[in-house]
Amino acid sequence: MDIIGAILWPIKWAIELILVFFHWLFTSMGMDPAAGATWVLAIVGLVVVVRAALIPVFVKQIKSQRKMLEIAPQLKKIQDKYKGKKDQFSREAMSRETMELYRRTGSNPLSSCLPLLLQMPIFFGLFSVLNEAQNSKAGVGPLNQQLAEQFGSASIFGIAPLHSTFVSAMNAQPQQVAVMVIAMVMVVLMTASQFITQLQIVSKNMSEETKASPAFRQQRILLYLLPLVFAFSGFTFPLGVMFYWLVSNFWTMGQQFIVIRNMPTPGSQAAKDREERLARRGKLPKGTTEIIEVEAPKPAQRAQPVGKNRAKKSGKKK
Repeated sequence: MDIIGAILWPIKWAIELILVFFHWLFTSMGMDPAAGATWVLAIVGLVVVVRAALIPVFVKQIKSQRKMLEIAPQLKKIQDKYKGKKDQFSREAMSRETMELYRRTGSNPLSSCLPLLLQMPIFFGLFSVLNEAQNSKAGVGPLNQQLAEQFGSASIFGIAPLHSTFVSAMNAQPQQVAVMVIAMVMVVLMTASQFITQLQIVSKNMSEETKASPAFRQQRILLYLLPLVFAFSGFTFPLGVMFYWLVSNFWTMGQQFIVIRNMPTPGSQAAKDREERLARRGKLPKGTTEIIEVEAPKPAQRAQPVGKNRAKKSGKKK
């Protein structure tokens, strides 16, 4: 077994366990065990399990992004300090001070990529499982010979095998047009969902201070870079892996929408929109203090000395 195979072995075992469990679940509900829809739903179940397990990582990502917001003014000062200095000593000093700031505050400018990076072994593990199933080869775990044959021969709508790729369909004789069309539609949806996810962060969930910092430029690069990664790499992945990728993107897009709507970055446009929504409902955002107008007290009557009052009363009696 090679090094990559040894690394992927436990990942593949876990993938097979989840796939087989959901396949059993859906077949026990009356679905055809060899149908492509059954295996596609099993892949969707795999996405749900993996993304639910990554929720703590997502929370850590949100906290890191908040810290990046807090240190944005300090990053701007470092940038202004070395502005216009092109010598190697200044560049190294700027990089050293920036990394020291990241280390001291516990922030990470690449935290937004962490969930994606953690899912990459899942992609390659599922890719390996599909390739082996295509050759009717049993997996390393619960995917036995019979299930491997069903998984390897399963197809979408009965016309597009899950193990097929756009490239293999284009090079086939005759060309598998159905596979090519489905792959192209999925690549477009994957690219669009990834772009919308990044656009939500850049346009709504960043304060003006952050937009003036290097962190904003990094987010702008990711806004256009990540969709391109999906656009070019999607054509080389099997349809089964692309289904995982697509559903995972939809999960990320929905999760990001909920977080931005309910827990926006302070000072961002999303935070202002949330305050307006709460104001329309008559609810004040947390941390605000309601101002209550209190009627000014009337000036009290001047009190007279007790001794004089007694003298007046005694004089009247006389």
